[in-house]
Amino acid sequence: MRLPEFAHATAFRWTLAVAGAFVMCTLLLFGFVYWQTASYMTSTVDGLLTDELRLLAADTPEQRLDEIDERLRHDPRRIRIAGLFGADAHRIAGNLESLPSGLVPDLPTNAAVVRIDIHGREMQNVRLAEHPLSNGEVLVIGRGIDELSEIAGIVRRALALGLLPAFGLAVGIGLVLSSRADARLSEINRRIQRIVAGDLRERLPTRGGNDPFDQLAASVNRMLGDIEALIHEIAGVGDDIAHDLRTPLTSVRIRLERGRANASTLDELRAVVDQSIAGLDQSLAIITALLRISEIEHSHRLYGFSQVPLAPLVREVGDLYDPIAEDKGVTLQVEALDEATVRGDRDLLFEAVANLVDNAVKFTPEGGRVQLALLHDSGKTGIRVRDTGPGIPEIEREAVTKRFYRSDKSRRTEGLGLGLSLVAAIVKLHGFRLTITAGPGCTAEIAFP
Repeated sequence: MRLPEFAHATAFRWTLAVAGAFVMCTLLLFGFVYWQTASYMTSTVDGLLTDELRLLAADTPEQRLDEIDERLRHDPRRIRIAGLFGADAHRIAGNLESLPSGLVPDLPTNAAVVRIDIHGREMQNVRLAEHPLSNGEVLVIGRGIDELSEIAGIVRRALALGLLPAFGLAVGIGLVLSSRADARLSEINRRIQRIVAGDLRERLPTRGGNDPFDQLAASVNRMLGDIEALIHEIAGVGDDIAHDLRTPLTSVRIRLERGRANASTLDELRAVVDQSIAGLDQSLAIITALLRISEIEHSHRLYGFSQVPLAPLVREVGDLYDPIAEDKGVTLQVEALDEATVRGDRDLLFEAVANLVDNAVKFTPEGGRVQLALLHDSGKTGIRVRDTGPGIPEIEREAVTKRFYRSDKSRRTEGLGLGLSLVAAIVKLHGFRLTITAGPGCTAEIAFP
């Protein structure tokens, strides 16, 4: 017979396992309680029997008979056993039909005996102890142990009345939890199937709680959000690549066609070839920059991180761009007095700072000023590049770090539109923060937490 679906659920199986463990622990607990109770009652009975034997053995024969008779007469529950037997094992007094064999003197033992009284003969389970007297007679004192059987019955009834309903309740709870988990997993599976089918806007359901399902769904939803953003970015990058490569490649093709048709001398043909090579170099530069950004974004350089002194790095960037700024008539000021260090890749950090300075020098008009400074104050460290150029409008400050984005002011300036994208990728890899603010001019700052 095929089991229902819920029987295969992990939650239901775990419920059965826990319920089974609970049953076993309860059985062991009740068994221990019964064993301790039986041991206590047995030791108590043994102590009473031993004391009675000692007292009866110390009496005179006449007193002994009176004590046995008195003991049996005050026994409404019919649990007391007593017997006095002669040297030939015949019964002298008491309600014990015959002297049981195998008894050890003064050592209480369990036995099954025949009880005789006004109600007739009756088999009874008792705890017996015998004591040989000096005149050859044998004194036997006992007590019924049916109470232990009654205790065992009480334990069994307690188990039946308490354990079985508890086990049933546990199984019922398991069924409910298993059904709820199965319903929730089914809903998650349906959502996942829609995501696999291409609906990247779909998200896993959450209930606003803090259970493991909600925590997992929240993590997966964050991952899906990142994946959706990356896919949209990839699609946009593909369009941008096609657009930015089409222009230089089309220009190269037109030059080659015109050169083939119009060039009449070797020098004219070489000029056409040189122009075509320059166009191809621009296309290759775009591809190289994109590969560089992709390498940085995929964290392939994390293993090379080390402590990087910032002051020498800033001064080195300043030395590199000082001649370029001077040729353009721009003043480059470098301030790097603090000996701050950060953990990162020195080459990548150098590249990021160099790109910021390159942009600042490129867009600052003649007679302007560019400031490159290492900031280290109140535990905060950063590198700031400030210029007196036209600046970046507030509505474009988020867009300038995207690939191939070029504002209207920079359309006529030579470049690929990938410099700030590269800076943003390097800053993100290191876990730093890039901020771009207006001025006057433009201020770009890399903050090191």
